[in-house]
Amino acid sequence: MDHLGGLIAFVRTADLGSFVAAGRVLGLSASAVGKAVARLEQELGVRLLQRSTRSLRLTEEGRAFHERCRQVLDDLDDARAMLARVRQVPRGRLRVSMPIVSYHFLTPVLPEFLARYPEVELDLDFNDRVVDLIEEGVDVAIRSGDLPDSRLMARALRPFQLLLCAAPAYLARHGVPHVPRDLDRHLGIRFRFPNSGRLQDWPLTPSPGEPEHAGRTVLTCNNMEALHGAVTAGLGIGCMPDFLARRSLASGALVTVLSDHIDGPGQFRLLWPSNRHLSPKVRVFVDFLSERLFAACCDALPGTAKPTVP
Repeated sequence: MDHLGGLIAFVRTADLGSFVAAGRVLGLSASAVGKAVARLEQELGVRLLQRSTRSLRLTEEGRAFHERCRQVLDDLDDARAMLARVRQVPRGRLRVSMPIVSYHFLTPVLPEFLARYPEVELDLDFNDRVVDLIEEGVDVAIRSGDLPDSRLMARALRPFQLLLCAAPAYLARHGVPHVPRDLDRHLGIRFRFPNSGRLQDWPLTPSPGEPEHAGRTVLTCNNMEALHGAVTAGLGIGCMPDFLARRSLASGALVTVLSDHIDGPGQFRLLWPSNRHLSPKVRVFVDFLSERLFAACCDALPGTAKPTVP
């Protein structure tokens, strides 16, 4: 680097015709520039500049050396510009962790993302457990619920609504619940969180002093797709997100119950380690999903909110 500093000082002096002008460009004093050129001449064992009280003039050796040095510095500038462009082009492997059920809304938008950023390789981990992004080297995660890790950056996606659903055949056998306490006469299919083992609470607005109502549990599972299948098969009433139930509701395979007693929506978020915020591949993935994820394939059910990004 000392040699490079001398080369730059020499080229700028030769270009501008004085140590003062070169120093102004380089942010150095004229004396510092002159000493750098003198050290370079000493190391090379040849005089590059003829000095007088009024002017500087390249020697014959200096002219030849200046031409080659100019080419070297131009090549260096080109290399730096190339690296700057590389840093701005999203590329490389992007590890993304998300709940298994999220393929419903993620898969339809992936072709557009990969067409827009062909040098990004997506490595998708559909997993219902809560991963440690930093310890496990995950770039981005899609998760719902609380965010206890202060080392993570987050961006909110469109809220989703949890629904209580049942198959028409089940309701024909057991009747339709009209208020939460009616669930005491029904069969419940419950979701168990894989990470904690805790049963999912049903999103019913509680009445003062009234206990939770979820019916008699006949089946628990830690996979939301399996829960959907069990409810569709008529085994009982289950709780699931609106985007998972959408097609079954549209076809009549499922119907909602107790809609007037359902509590507020849940929230999906994009999470990424704060020290990777400037990574081009992370930045474009977060921006793209914020813009397109739900808008492209999961228009809100009546009464649900549109996407919001802080």
